[in-house]
Amino acid sequence: MIYFDNSATTKAAPEAVDTYAKVSANYWGNPSSLHNFGEQAFNLLEQSRQQIADLLGVKLSEILFTSGGTEGDNWAIKGTAMAKRAFGKHLITTAVEHPAVHNSMEQLKQLGYDVTYLPVDDNGRVSAADLRAAIRPDTILVSTMAVNNEIGAVQPLAEIADVMRDFPKIHWHIDAVQGIGKGLHDLIFNDRVDFVTFSGHKFHAPRGIGFMYKRQGRKIAPLMAGGGQERNLRSGTENLPAIAAMAKALRLLLTDEDAKVQQQRAIRLAILKHIATFDHVTIFSKDLPVFAPHILCFAIEGVRGETIVHAFEEHNIYISTTSACSSKKHVESSTLQAMHVDGDIATSAVRISLDEHNTMAEADEFNRVFDQLYQQFAKLR
Repeated sequence: MIYFDNSATTKAAPEAVDTYAKVSANYWGNPSSLHNFGEQAFNLLEQSRQQIADLLGVKLSEILFTSGGTEGDNWAIKGTAMAKRAFGKHLITTAVEHPAVHNSMEQLKQLGYDVTYLPVDDNGRVSAADLRAAIRPDTILVSTMAVNNEIGAVQPLAEIADVMRDFPKIHWHIDAVQGIGKGLHDLIFNDRVDFVTFSGHKFHAPRGIGFMYKRQGRKIAPLMAGGGQERNLRSGTENLPAIAAMAKALRLLLTDEDAKVQQQRAIRLAILKHIATFDHVTIFSKDLPVFAPHILCFAIEGVRGETIVHAFEEHNIYISTTSACSSKKHVESSTLQAMHVDGDIATSAVRISLDEHNTMAEADEFNRVFDQLYQQFAKLR
């Protein structure tokens, strides 16, 4: 099997699964309990938090655990809206965000907030000048993704940071779910960002666990009220086995990160160069570093995306349409729509997404199968 759908989810690392099992078997005490067994669980919880903080170069107190990227995005956006509502109700995001961001913004619009959606260029990237022009006296939050989940566009985070430094009271949230372990650390953890959200199952941790970076001193309202866990910001008994497994998965991911990124870049380039030689092929994920090293989005004219996905599946190669969250709904790519790509082309778009376990031999096999399927697809055109 060739698995090229890592932006949808990754296979859990065996070491992370082993950690999950051991913690489940040996540390089932509640970290909030006063007795020694609970204290052992609490210590492991904080050790995991410290490991993540050390790996990312941030403070232990700046790491908060969540159930994943969707909760983290909702929390950063709605928690800011609640905490800063006395200072304004204007929010800014981009036209190409994940539904966890977009739909959170739309919910807040129904509650009287005003949302500005920044347009994107032909590469799916916003303009820092447009952001500056959109900021108002009542702006309280800017939310931008690091890497687009559909086409892999890397937003101009350094330029955005330059703008945000002139507005220190506005919260800036980055959805970095697709950006972890891809050589983008310095762009994401710049000196201006306030909140960054991550999802464990995107980097070989179990599903249902994630974390958020919250800059020390920034205020955010809790979405989960209850027993006061996570420094009274996110109540609910902590999922300790998954948290420990996530810390293990992150350490594995970031070990030899540069070499892993270079490998993914080489595989991506081998496929890109091959399919670019064919007529009736449109490539949306073009040159690095404007695009991430692990995502390649393209379309074959006249062939629907789901048809392409199932054709490769018959050869035991797994790719996806542009977003796992909307693929079964047959929804046209929101990113390609925002880029004003013709609808007939957009509905033909598919995505390859790599991780550090993919090989050049898999790229060669993909290219061989592509040649074969391209001839078959000619009949559809």
